[in-house]
Amino acid sequence: MTRLAIFDCDGTLVDSGATITEALGLTFEQHGIAVPPPSVGRRVIGLSLTEAMAGLVPDATREEHLVLAEDYKKQFIGLRAAGRVEEPLYPGILELLDALEGDGWLLAVATGKSDRGLRHCLEAHGLHARFVSLQTADRHPSKPHPSMIFEALADSGAAAADCLMIGDTSYDMAMAVSAGAVPVGVAWGYHDSAELVRAGAVTVAETPADILPFARSRTDG
Repeated sequence: MTRLAIFDCDGTLVDSGATITEALGLTFEQHGIAVPPPSVGRRVIGLSLTEAMAGLVPDATREEHLVLAEDYKKQFIGLRAAGRVEEPLYPGILELLDALEGDGWLLAVATGKSDRGLRHCLEAHGLHARFVSLQTADRHPSKPHPSMIFEALADSGAAAADCLMIGDTSYDMAMAVSAGAVPVGVAWGYHDSAELVRAGAVTVAETPADILPFARSRTDG
Protein backbone atom coordinates (compact mmCIF):
# COMPACT_ATOMS: atom_id res chain seq x y z
CA MET A 1 0.00 0.00 0.00
CA THR A 2 1.33 3.43 -0.96
CA ARG A 3 0.76 6.10 1.66
CA LEU A 4 1.04 9.78 0.77
CA ALA A 5 1.29 12.84 3.02
CA ILE A 6 0.61 16.07 1.13
CA PHE A 7 1.63 19.30 2.86
CA ASP A 8 0.50 22.83 2.24
CA CYS A 9 3.50 25.19 2.29
CA ASP A 10 2.74 28.69 3.63
CA GLY A 11 1.45 28.40 7.19
CA THR A 12 2.14 24.67 7.36
CA LEU A 13 5.75 23.95 6.42
CA VAL A 14 7.02 27.53 6.66
CA ASP A 15 5.99 30.75 8.37
CA SER A 16 5.92 33.17 5.46
CA GLY A 17 3.20 35.45 6.79
CA ALA A 18 5.42 38.45 7.47
CA THR A 19 6.91 38.49 3.97
CA ILE A 20 3.53 37.92 2.30
CA THR A 21 2.08 40.79 4.34
CA GLU A 22 4.95 43.08 3.31
CA ALA A 23 4.60 42.19 -0.38
CA LEU A 24 0.85 42.77 -0.22
CA GLY A 25 1.37 46.14 1.42
CA LEU A 26 3.85 47.25 -1.23
CA THR A 27 1.50 46.12 -4.00
CA PHE A 28 -1.52 47.92 -2.59
CA GLU A 29 0.48 51.10 -1.97
CA GLN A 30 1.68 50.95 -5.59
CA HIS A 31 -1.96 51.01 -6.73
CA GLY A 32 -3.22 53.52 -4.18
CA ILE A 33 -5.38 50.94 -2.44
CA ALA A 34 -5.83 50.92 1.33
CA VAL A 35 -3.53 48.28 2.78
CA PRO A 36 -5.51 45.60 4.65
CA PRO A 37 -4.43 44.79 8.21
CA PRO A 38 -2.29 41.65 8.52
CA SER A 39 -5.18 39.72 10.04
CA VAL A 40 -7.19 40.29 6.86
CA GLY A 41 -4.33 39.66 4.47
CA ARG A 42 -3.49 36.35 6.12
CA ARG A 43 -7.05 35.15 5.61
CA VAL A 44 -6.39 34.67 1.88
CA ILE A 45 -3.00 32.96 2.19
CA GLY A 46 -3.34 29.61 0.46
CA LEU A 47 -5.51 30.81 -2.39
CA SER A 48 -4.07 31.38 -5.84
CA LEU A 49 -2.99 35.00 -6.22
CA THR A 50 -5.82 36.18 -8.47
CA GLU A 51 -8.43 34.68 -6.15
CA ALA A 52 -6.64 36.18 -3.15
CA MET A 53 -6.78 39.62 -4.75
CA ALA A 54 -10.46 39.11 -5.52
CA GLY A 55 -11.04 38.35 -1.86
CA LEU A 56 -9.15 41.44 -0.71
CA VAL A 57 -10.46 43.88 -3.35
CA PRO A 58 -13.91 42.53 -4.24
CA ASP A 59 -15.01 45.69 -6.05
CA ALA A 60 -12.18 45.54 -8.58
CA THR A 61 -12.56 43.88 -11.97
CA ARG A 62 -11.08 40.53 -12.96
CA GLU A 63 -8.53 42.36 -15.09
CA GLU A 64 -7.53 44.51 -12.10
CA HIS A 65 -7.19 41.38 -9.96
CA LEU A 66 -4.83 39.92 -12.56
CA VAL A 67 -2.72 43.08 -12.57
CA LEU A 68 -2.55 43.10 -8.77
CA ALA A 69 -1.48 39.46 -8.78
CA GLU A 70 1.32 40.13 -11.28
CA ASP A 71 2.53 43.18 -9.37
CA TYR A 72 2.51 41.18 -6.13
CA LYS A 73 4.81 38.63 -7.79
CA LYS A 74 7.17 41.42 -8.81
CA GLN A 75 7.19 42.84 -5.28
CA PHE A 76 7.92 39.41 -3.81
CA ILE A 77 10.75 38.82 -6.30
CA GLY A 78 12.14 42.24 -5.38
CA LEU A 79 12.08 41.35 -1.70
CA ARG A 80 13.86 38.09 -2.45
CA ALA A 81 16.53 39.89 -4.49
CA ALA A 82 17.05 42.27 -1.56
CA GLY A 83 17.46 39.37 0.86
CA ARG A 84 14.28 40.32 2.73
CA VAL A 85 12.23 37.13 2.27
CA GLU A 86 11.75 35.23 5.52
CA GLU A 87 10.24 31.75 5.26
CA PRO A 88 11.52 29.81 8.30
CA LEU A 89 10.45 26.23 8.83
CA TYR A 90 8.12 25.77 11.77
CA PRO A 91 9.81 24.00 14.69
CA GLY A 92 9.38 20.25 14.45
CA ILE A 93 8.70 20.09 10.69
CA LEU A 94 12.02 18.47 9.79
CA GLU A 95 11.56 15.85 12.49
CA LEU A 96 8.05 15.11 11.22
CA LEU A 97 9.21 14.68 7.63
CA ASP A 98 12.01 12.36 8.79
CA ALA A 99 9.60 10.26 10.84
CA LEU A 100 6.99 9.97 8.11
CA GLU A 101 9.60 8.91 5.57
CA GLY A 102 10.97 6.44 8.09
CA ASP A 103 7.49 4.93 8.35
CA GLY A 104 7.31 4.57 4.57
CA TRP A 105 5.17 7.59 3.69
CA LEU A 106 5.77 9.45 0.43
CA LEU A 107 5.72 13.24 0.70
CA ALA A 108 4.17 15.88 -1.56
CA VAL A 109 3.30 19.58 -1.56
CA ALA A 110 0.12 21.32 -2.73
CA THR A 111 0.37 25.09 -2.50
CA GLY A 112 -0.92 28.39 -3.78
CA LYS A 113 2.69 29.40 -4.43
CA SER A 114 4.13 29.52 -7.93
CA ASP A 115 6.57 26.88 -9.17
CA ARG A 116 9.39 29.40 -8.81
CA GLY A 117 8.38 30.48 -5.33
CA LEU A 118 8.02 26.92 -4.07
CA ARG A 119 11.36 25.89 -5.54
CA HIS A 120 13.13 28.83 -3.89
CA CYS A 121 11.50 28.04 -0.56
CA LEU A 122 12.21 24.31 -0.52
CA GLU A 123 15.75 24.61 -1.88
CA ALA A 124 16.57 27.17 0.80
CA HIS A 125 15.81 24.49 3.38
CA GLY A 126 17.35 21.59 1.45
CA LEU A 127 13.94 19.92 1.07
CA HIS A 128 13.16 20.05 -2.64
CA ALA A 129 14.26 16.50 -3.45
CA ARG A 130 12.28 14.95 -0.61
CA PHE A 131 8.89 15.43 -2.27
CA VAL A 132 7.67 13.06 -4.97
CA SER A 133 5.09 15.57 -6.22
CA LEU A 134 5.06 19.37 -6.17
CA GLN A 135 1.74 20.95 -7.14
CA THR A 136 1.37 24.73 -7.43
CA ALA A 137 -1.01 27.45 -8.55
CA ASP A 138 0.83 27.69 -11.87
CA ARG A 139 -0.80 24.50 -13.12
CA HIS A 140 -4.06 24.17 -11.22
CA PRO A 141 -7.25 25.98 -10.23
CA SER A 142 -7.12 27.64 -6.84
CA LYS A 143 -7.82 25.70 -3.69
CA PRO A 144 -10.28 24.33 -2.64
CA HIS A 145 -10.54 22.73 -6.09
CA PRO A 146 -9.13 19.18 -5.69
CA SER A 147 -6.98 19.23 -8.83
CA MET A 148 -3.66 19.46 -6.97
CA ILE A 149 -4.47 16.43 -4.83
CA PHE A 150 -5.59 14.40 -7.84
CA GLU A 151 -2.28 15.11 -9.59
CA ALA A 152 -0.24 14.25 -6.50
CA LEU A 153 -2.14 10.97 -6.19
CA ALA A 154 -1.38 10.18 -9.83
CA ASP A 155 2.31 11.01 -9.35
CA SER A 156 2.64 8.81 -6.27
CA GLY A 157 0.31 5.94 -7.11
CA ALA A 158 -1.52 6.37 -3.81
CA ALA A 159 -5.27 6.06 -3.34
CA ALA A 160 -7.15 9.03 -1.91
CA ALA A 161 -8.14 7.06 1.20
CA ASP A 162 -4.42 6.51 1.93
CA CYS A 163 -3.56 10.20 1.55
CA LEU A 164 -3.30 12.82 4.29
CA MET A 165 -3.80 16.46 3.25
CA ILE A 166 -2.02 18.46 5.96
CA GLY A 167 -2.72 22.17 5.98
CA ASP A 168 -3.52 25.27 8.00
CA THR A 169 -6.50 26.70 6.12
CA SER A 170 -10.11 25.84 5.48
CA TYR A 171 -9.20 25.76 1.76
CA ASP A 172 -6.86 22.81 2.40
CA MET A 173 -9.51 20.95 4.36
CA ALA A 174 -12.24 21.54 1.76
CA MET A 175 -9.85 20.47 -1.00
CA ALA A 176 -9.15 17.21 0.84
CA VAL A 177 -12.84 16.52 1.36
CA SER A 178 -13.53 17.07 -2.34
CA ALA A 179 -10.71 14.70 -3.32
CA GLY A 180 -11.66 11.97 -0.85
CA ALA A 181 -8.38 12.42 1.04
CA VAL A 182 -8.00 12.65 4.84
CA PRO A 183 -8.08 16.32 5.98
CA VAL A 184 -5.54 17.02 8.76
CA GLY A 185 -5.53 20.55 10.14
CA VAL A 186 -2.63 22.29 11.85
CA ALA A 187 -3.13 24.89 14.54
CA TRP A 188 0.06 26.90 13.99
CA GLY A 189 -0.96 28.53 10.69
CA TYR A 190 -3.38 31.20 9.51
CA HIS A 191 -6.90 29.82 10.13
CA ASP A 192 -8.14 28.85 13.58
CA SER A 193 -8.88 25.30 14.66
CA ALA A 194 -12.65 25.70 14.79
CA GLU A 195 -12.70 26.87 11.19
CA LEU A 196 -10.58 23.90 10.12
CA VAL A 197 -13.01 21.50 11.80
CA ARG A 198 -15.99 23.18 10.15
CA ALA A 199 -14.27 22.74 6.78
CA GLY A 200 -13.85 19.01 7.37
CA ALA A 201 -10.68 18.41 9.39
CA VAL A 202 -10.84 15.02 11.10
CA THR A 203 -8.14 16.15 13.54
CA VAL A 204 -6.21 19.34 14.25
CA ALA A 205 -2.59 19.01 15.34
CA GLU A 206 -1.27 21.50 17.87
CA THR A 207 2.35 20.71 16.93
CA PRO A 208 4.03 18.81 14.08
CA ALA A 209 4.79 15.99 16.49
CA ASP A 210 1.05 15.43 16.97
CA ILE A 211 0.66 14.39 13.33
CA LEU A 212 2.84 11.29 13.63
CA PRO A 213 0.63 9.26 16.01
CA PHE A 214 -2.40 10.12 13.90
CA ALA A 215 -0.62 8.99 10.74
CA ARG A 216 0.42 5.75 12.45
CA SER A 217 -3.13 5.16 13.64
CA ARG A 218 -4.24 5.13 10.00
CA THR A 219 -2.04 2.11 9.32
CA ASP A 220 -2.31 0.15 12.58
CA GLY A 221 -3.69 -3.32 12.08
